[in-house]
Amino acid sequence: MDIREFTFEGADKKPIFARRWESKTDMPTKGVIQIAHGMTETGKRYERFAKFLTERGYIVYINDHRGHGETEQDMEGLGFFAENEGFDLLVKDMKILTDIIKKENQGLPVYLFGHSMGSFASQKYLIDYPDEVRAVVLAGSNGDFGPLIKLALPLLHVIEKIKGARYRSAFIENAVFGANNKKFKEKRTKYDWLSRDEEEVDKYIKDEKCGFMCTVEFYRDFVKGLIYIESDKNLKKLSKSVPIMIISGDADPIGKNGEGVKNLYRRYKKYGVKDVTMKLYPDARHELLNEINRDEIMYDIVRWFNSK
Repeated sequence: MDIREFTFEGADKKPIFARRWESKTDMPTKGVIQIAHGMTETGKRYERFAKFLTERGYIVYINDHRGHGETEQDMEGLGFFAENEGFDLLVKDMKILTDIIKKENQGLPVYLFGHSMGSFASQKYLIDYPDEVRAVVLAGSNGDFGPLIKLALPLLHVIEKIKGARYRSAFIENAVFGANNKKFKEKRTKYDWLSRDEEEVDKYIKDEKCGFMCTVEFYRDFVKGLIYIESDKNLKKLSKSVPIMIISGDADPIGKNGEGVKNLYRRYKKYGVKDVTMKLYPDARHELLNEINRDEIMYDIVRWFNSK
């Protein structure tokens, strides 16, 4: 597999680090898959998935989101998007990468795969840039944050006013992630909710660019983004013709153990998306690509992309 690393100019001129993976064989190329990674992780963690996809005829691109990975050479930059509208800038960065992909791979269809935070960014992408990609997979997502999400925004503004945008709050961190391990009886680490594969959980814990504490600004702008993607006014902008596949583990706390995922499925059906598919994997947790049944999941994903 050939790997190319490069940077591109983000929406506010910030350098954004990216990777491109392609098979070394001369098999026909089916298309290009753009990946949007999750919160407090890096694009490098998707290399196994990229290898799987390239072996089956796809080119793969992924950028390290602002506030993450190699995009932030200074560790202090981890968990900070921008001074203002950081989550919006993140989605605009994704669109810039899409444009690069189309320029470099003219004539090939472009698909989008978003995991966790990347799935919420992909939900916003679907609203802001309808019909830009051929099809979208949302993994480890949710469509039911409830009224509390709107109540969180004023609180974040107050904390930011008192402590500053770059303040890192243990209180906020616990409010967001504290309950994620609650349903699991035997707790080995605080990240058991990520996967049943202990080796994968340990890799995450040992990676200094994973699991870091995010800033108040990060949560403020992320929450604004979550409110945006639930807005009736915004959802009316969705393309009706771009197929969407929603996948999750039924033991994933981010998707409310499947209930929030079902709500997301119903949302897209309600707003007229013609082709929506949903699959819940029994007992699987948040990181489907790092789960013990990841081969089954990756085959399901590539078969779906092939069908589109």
